[in-house]
Amino acid sequence: MGRSSCGGYRFLEHTTDAYFEASGKTLEEAFENAGRALFEVMLNTSKVECKTRKLIVDSGIDAYNALYRWLEDLLIIFSVEKLAFTQLSVVFEKRVKSLSELNKPLRFMGEVCGEYVDPEKHEIRNEVKAVTYSLMKITKENDCWYVSTVLDL
Repeated sequence: MGRSSCGGYRFLEHTTDAYFEASGKTLEEAFENAGRALFEVMLNTSKVECKTRKLIVDSGIDAYNALYRWLEDLLIIFSVEKLAFTQLSVVFEKRVKSLSELNKPLRFMGEVCGEYVDPEKHEIRNEVKAVTYSLMKITKENDCWYVSTVLDL
């Protein structure tokens, strides 16, 4: 199965957990699409409306840790506050332009919008227990960034 056009996400084959690849024209956009994939694993995101906004500010020791922290922050908010998001926007303190910058600390701010989960409305799918570093990759091909990881179900 080949890659589709740049932007969005797709699910990859994995025996027991959820494995996905998200992409975007910028690394920020790839992070945003990774967040969308996380929520799509858990519920039907097409039914989530933008009613409640939250700001997420965090950082990682490198881009991989920042991806992990971003997804973990979203999962914690979902688990504790019962909020699901359909609109996700990520901005890095410093734009990442090349693969050589992936090992530098990365501070980010995310603005998300969604609503409180209603199991009848949102069609709950899977419980995500944890974000993992398993099969985590961040790559760039031509003008497209790709991020992938496994979610523990």
